[in-house]
Amino acid sequence: MAMNLKEQLANPVFRQIGAVADMMGQQCFVVGGYVRDLFLGRHSTDIDFVTVGSGIRLAEKVAMSFGPKTSIAVYSNFGTAQVKHGGLELEFVGARKESYSHNSRNPVVENGTLDDDQKRRDFTVNAMAISLNETTFGELVDPFDGISDIGKKLIRTPLDPDVTFSDDPLRMMRAIRFATQLGFEIYPDTFEAIARNRERISIISKERVFDELEKIVKSPVPSKGFLLLERCGLLKIIFPELQALKGVETIDGRGHKDNFFHTMQVLDNVAEKSENEWLRWAAVFHDIAKPVTKRYDQKLGWTFHNHNYIGKKMIPGIFKRMKFPMNEKMRYVQKLVELHMRPIALVEDEVTDSAVRRLLFDAGDDIDDLMQLCEADITSKNQEKVRRYTDNFAVVRNKLVEIEEKDRIRNFQPPVSGDDIMEAFGIPPSQVIGEIKESIKNAILDGDIPNDREAAWNLMLSLARDRGLELKKH
Repeated sequence: MAMNLKEQLANPVFRQIGAVADMMGQQCFVVGGYVRDLFLGRHSTDIDFVTVGSGIRLAEKVAMSFGPKTSIAVYSNFGTAQVKHGGLELEFVGARKESYSHNSRNPVVENGTLDDDQKRRDFTVNAMAISLNETTFGELVDPFDGISDIGKKLIRTPLDPDVTFSDDPLRMMRAIRFATQLGFEIYPDTFEAIARNRERISIISKERVFDELEKIVKSPVPSKGFLLLERCGLLKIIFPELQALKGVETIDGRGHKDNFFHTMQVLDNVAEKSENEWLRWAAVFHDIAKPVTKRYDQKLGWTFHNHNYIGKKMIPGIFKRMKFPMNEKMRYVQKLVELHMRPIALVEDEVTDSAVRRLLFDAGDDIDDLMQLCEADITSKNQEKVRRYTDNFAVVRNKLVEIEEKDRIRNFQPPVSGDDIMEAFGIPPSQVIGEIKESIKNAILDGDIPNDREAAWNLMLSLARDRGLELKKH
């Protein structure tokens, strides 16, 4: 189907690049994700260009045409260059054809035609090109009918999918990521090829796999990606702890819920309310220790005792292996996983001021995120049970606000420090100082004394007397 997209290329930058390419006697095309997103109505500031000839030379000439202050970065090893202009990132590369060896995803690259370049693309929806040369400006070149696949919302490879995925196994992750981000389906032949080639993912670096997982987690309905990863067998290879959640065991006619599908529901519930990527990861990890803590008790049925604490301990090892960031983001996920049972326990018991103070103290500034995770964790099909829990959580939220206003517990530091105690009694660092500090903290959290210096100081004096300490004489 012939199609001209002149009107869609309204930004003058396209005409300017086309004019520079004409001056150099080179064909030039907009390609890839930008073209796909034009049809999907998605805004993008990253634009890829392919030229039949040197991409670096074209980029250099384009940068000169934009003016002397234009930023250009050249990557000679890859034959690419990036020009930044007017809030856009413009990536230039020469058309090429590729051949692969079996143990590497790094191809042998040769100069090629536009046809060669489109054949090496991962999916039909990313293999479309629009000409920028003056005589053909706006003409769509779509040899694999990507425009039709966009209409059908399909992810499909341009060539034999087994060759496509064996050559570059990262494309298996990308297929699932695009399906999740765009709300597309994966063509059956393409999906079956992912399942057949799944073991090839082992040659891909953990960092590249994490990049794709991160994009899946940030998608509107992230469970879609994880369900596809599970169906094709990739999840078991890249994230076995999440795969281990799947399945239901039954003893004496009593089964537990499928914790994998439950986790997916919690993840989607969080994603519906929050863009916070690491809150979404906390949803993925919140029950990660259930398979290792699962026990059957004749009276109680299935139990998962301490899965929150064990889960917290498992997280650093998983983050390290999968090349997740080993920083405050990991510690945030650990904290939410460790604490995610606490608000539920408050709901089930009487909501005491003391319990709320301790929750505020332990959660600190992450208390709102914790409450959001806990509310997302209510996935029962029993609507009465959901309503009861939701109402009770509203009580907990009100209590949190009330106590925070009154007692200022969130992130509080006890009003009397260890230095204060050492100075007051003229003693060096010792176990007794820690005991006095802990007693003062607990007295404030239990509501025995107010959160102020005078009350804390008086309690310190009393506790010190009990231990035979005397104030230092000045």
